[in-house]
Amino acid sequence: MRPALAVLAAVVVVGFVGIGLTAGQFGGARRSPHESVSAKVDGADITIEYGRPYMRGRTIFGGLVPYQIVWCPGADAATTLDSTRPLQLGHLAVPPGPHTIWILPTPDTWTLIVSKEPSGFHTYYPRSSDLGRIEFHKRALTEPVEQLTFAITKNPAGKGGTIAMTWEKTEVSVPFTVGQ
Repeated sequence: MRPALAVLAAVVVVGFVGIGLTAGQFGGARRSPHESVSAKVDGADITIEYGRPYMRGRTIFGGLVPYQIVWCPGADAATTLDSTRPLQLGHLAVPPGPHTIWILPTPDTWTLIVSKEPSGFHTYYPRSSDLGRIEFHKRALTEPVEQLTFAITKNPAGKGGTIAMTWEKTEVSVPFTVGQ
């Protein structure tokens, strides 16, 4: 084989391998499917986009997800919370627009961290971009939840709603109201 032809063949092979890797990372078959959950609450369109990893027989909290270390609740890309109106999560005012969200789990107390960053990678926590932190309500579940799941629910008795995350045998949630 001629040297130029060998080089061309190598470039083609490397190109196809690179395309295959890229497809697997960005839109091809993923081990953790990506999903979004949305709700319209008090005039705000609210969406959470995230990767949904499975337990797959693993110990999640205190194992795969260590305590005392900030964690992105999802897989691949950073999880985002987007709203068309301002939200009030407890004492934390969150302006409209996308924000990445992070969690600091401990054996007892869990904290939601809202970042000013609109996007990012799930393994890089941009601490200097914190918008603020709010403590979650935490409760133990009797039955395990195999796949990480977020929910946005409207308060049936009044204004606002709740953002909740469940996985393994843990549910954490935070109430919110919608601003003008």
